[in-house]
Amino acid sequence: MKEASFYTTESGKVRCGLCSHRCLIAEGRRGICGVRENNGGRLIALSYGKLIAENVDPIEKKPLYHFLPGTTAYSIATAGCNFRCLNCQNSDISQRGKDGGEIVGRKVAPEEVVESALESGCSSIAYTYTEPTVFYEYAYDTSRLAAGKGLKNVFVSNGYTTQEALDEIRPFLHANNVDLKSFSDSFYREVCGARLEPVLETLKWHVKNRVWLEVTTLVIPGRNDSKEELGEIASFIKNELGDHVPWHVSRFHPDYKMTGTPPTPVATIENAYRIGKEAGLKYVYTGNVPHEDAENTYCHKCGSLLLQRFGFNVTKNKIKDAKCPQCQAAVEGVWK
Repeated sequence: MKEASFYTTESGKVRCGLCSHRCLIAEGRRGICGVRENNGGRLIALSYGKLIAENVDPIEKKPLYHFLPGTTAYSIATAGCNFRCLNCQNSDISQRGKDGGEIVGRKVAPEEVVESALESGCSSIAYTYTEPTVFYEYAYDTSRLAAGKGLKNVFVSNGYTTQEALDEIRPFLHANNVDLKSFSDSFYREVCGARLEPVLETLKWHVKNRVWLEVTTLVIPGRNDSKEELGEIASFIKNELGDHVPWHVSRFHPDYKMTGTPPTPVATIENAYRIGKEAGLKYVYTGNVPHEDAENTYCHKCGSLLLQRFGFNVTKNKIKDAKCPQCQAAVEGVWK
């Protein structure tokens, strides 16, 4: 059994300090994530080393558009999640373990993950498909080994990791795509079972600590698609994170417990794109819709095409020394 990180004991219970729920867990019970259990006053990471998904993905699929474009990421996940999003697209992975059942997965040591990533020709390891915070110890051990072998490490996260946990993994974490699901606390409570403020603090932590950050918002009809709310998100990114932080606005498709909600109209996604650009964001991208201009990266100064994409494939890359070859304007990102 793998003892978990970041917990304290309180009168026979354990207080988990890994995510912002900070669950107080009684003997024999599990936290909200379903994969961290109080076993005799010790918090145990039940999913450690139990891979439930592993694939070689384009880094653009994360989506990370300004981080080693055109490369692949060895993508891994274990069961569990600290959110319970009603629209989850990976609920078969994320919601496992919440009924108290066995935590399934193929046993793979961190050393094996790193070796597989190297053999696959990947430039990075992505901790993704579900929330990497819930398999933090596994991600930490793997990322430390990976960094020593020249691999980058990226999270795809809901942004609920505590800052003390982020501080520990900071030397080995190179990028994160964080979901900013809404700018409404009630949305977070009703749809995700969480709160907004910790996510905003996590986003600011990444900028302060110079971990490359991109932000994704899944736009859901009737939930977070108003012009006012999308404007609030765009303004927060520009004013609190920086106009260089890429914003991905993605189209919702019915899933899990929101099958009765229709797909997002393409016009709504196009409107979100315009809102981001009008707010002064340099880089706004659309997801789950075919839109050539909004998939590509253009120079924010002269408008030249810098990165051309088709789906998750980079078909043209003109960036030279992190600059636009036409006007020499700086292009923010991690390019090598």
